Amino acid sequence: MKMLEIREIAREMGLKSGRLNKVKLIRTIQLDEGNFDCFGSAGAGECDQTLCKWREDCLPAVKKRRG
Repeated sequence: MKMLEIREIAREMGLKSGRLNKVKLIRTIQLDEGNFDCFGSAGAGECDQTLCKWREDCLPAVKKRRG
């Protein structure tokens, strides 16, 4: 998902995105939704949250951070 789309989601939720990067903004949204702020932190590169709307971006973000 592109940053513009994520910022729009945040705006619709009444959240200010300011200068937050993608990871921090998604984690802020996750907390506001009542979920864990776990985006990009899947320990073994695996996640059991199959219905998470961030999953498609999350797992590649984990791999990217690990290098």
